[in-house]
Amino acid sequence: MKDFKQSVVYQIYPRSFYDANGDGIGDLRGVIEKLDYLKELGVDYIWLTPFYISPQKDNGYDVADYYNIDPTFGTMDDFEELTREAKNRDIDLMLDMVFNHTSTEHQWFKNAMQGDEKYKNFYIFKDGKANGEPPTNWISKFGGSAWQYVEEFNQYYLHLFDVTQGDLNWTNQEVRDEIYQVVNFWLEKGVKGFRFDVINLISKPVIFEDDQNGDGRRFYTDGPHIHAYLKELNERTFGQHPDVITVGEMSSTSIEHCLDYSNPANRELSMVFNFHHLKVDYKNGDKWSLMDFDFKLLKEIFKEWQEKMQAGDGWSAVFWCNHDQPRIVSRFGDEGKYHAESAKMLATSIHLMRGTPYIYQGEEFGMINPGYTSIDQYQDVESINYYHILKEQGVDEEQILEILRRKSRDNSRSPMQWDQTDHAGFTKGKPWIEVGAAYKTLNVKNALADKHSVFYHYQKLIKLRKEYPIISEGRIEMLLEDHPQVLAYSRQYENKTLIVLNNYYQSITQVELPENLVGDGEILISNYSDSPRLRKSVTLRPYESVAYLITP
Repeated sequence: MKDFKQSVVYQIYPRSFYDANGDGIGDLRGVIEKLDYLKELGVDYIWLTPFYISPQKDNGYDVADYYNIDPTFGTMDDFEELTREAKNRDIDLMLDMVFNHTSTEHQWFKNAMQGDEKYKNFYIFKDGKANGEPPTNWISKFGGSAWQYVEEFNQYYLHLFDVTQGDLNWTNQEVRDEIYQVVNFWLEKGVKGFRFDVINLISKPVIFEDDQNGDGRRFYTDGPHIHAYLKELNERTFGQHPDVITVGEMSSTSIEHCLDYSNPANRELSMVFNFHHLKVDYKNGDKWSLMDFDFKLLKEIFKEWQEKMQAGDGWSAVFWCNHDQPRIVSRFGDEGKYHAESAKMLATSIHLMRGTPYIYQGEEFGMINPGYTSIDQYQDVESINYYHILKEQGVDEEQILEILRRKSRDNSRSPMQWDQTDHAGFTKGKPWIEVGAAYKTLNVKNALADKHSVFYHYQKLIKLRKEYPIISEGRIEMLLEDHPQVLAYSRQYENKTLIVLNNYYQSITQVELPENLVGDGEILISNYSDSPRLRKSVTLRPYESVAYLITP
């Protein structure tokens, strides 16, 4: 049985990974064809974002049928072959489960709209206010009201996301029973992991009221019955299978709740995602703004989450990138002169922390944002909505495009760059979204040909996690908290110490280490071929990253 603390998960966004049939959209057969590449990288699990039947208003996170595969991505035979072929390479599958909402094309919602009371109670329908306004002033995550009026009922339904994504009513036991049936169906197919989308939003408040101080999220985030629901989900489904791992995507959550979600004694989830560290370039908390990342805040967040999750025996998924986040090298690194150094440094920062690392497709060779220059190149519903919202607010067109170039979810959804041929080798057809501008130099083929590439740095980090218990099991303590350029921490296990130093900037800097951490340390991994030996004073070059193992 795999130990999830020693494991590394690789996220695939199938639509953009590899297109096997030439229709311009990635598919499950495309994943099968690239399994040997993932085996070489060394990952343990593949997390696939949704490939179920869907109208694709939100790239598959609007599920119309949880049991069947959208023909865009293939067939159930393809999925079963993928499961077998991955297993042959000692890789297991983790599926994305979207249980906060369904598509309005789901049969449950269609039945509700026909007035079937049983299915109306699968969703959250409410009367409006006496003055005809929606039930509350909550704002959808994609902009605009979180309520949609239905004339036939003279009522509104709740949609925390797109208007085509109706929120499910988890207070209804019948809804929960249906959901457990879905999870068990995929367990029987041999799935060994689940990622639960925005799972901490499923428990809505008893009383729905206006938010006088925000957008409403405080009323439904980590809601009143969330832990009871997750315990029941565990007990009725994956909890009966000790070899299955789970991760919850936790939106705007707290450490206290994440400890409860992931402490093994609670029997809820194996681990949690939180996103606080990826909001340090949000000006006044606003994603759709421009500012450099706040490094001091980044360090504070890592310290708080790493040390407090450890103290409460919680477990985190540690990551930089996913299908909703811009590319990390474009965001906190250097796309130019120090591309490889910064990509490797960012990888080391995360992979040697306490938690299970997640790699997003393309991250392992340092993919950068695609650099789109026109709104016509974007496909993402959130980005297009905010383009129009910002326009209405009077923001200049060029500034809006710059915001999208840095913040859009499509930055991570441009096709995987396999080689320097047309469309980066992703498809023989016309890709559903344009390939990034840098594909001729930044691609898998070039990365595999260069033994010093970012790819082999990731490969080594994955191996080290399996070879050295100090990485998977060790205690963590953040160091050099006031250093303006360096993220540093130590790991302790048995009588060994691991010291990790990461320079986040282009300028040379010096660190002074505490006496008790200076010893005869071997370099476990570095992004320069001639990193300095461990001394009380260490000089770090641009984006230099080095990990020292001290064994008495």
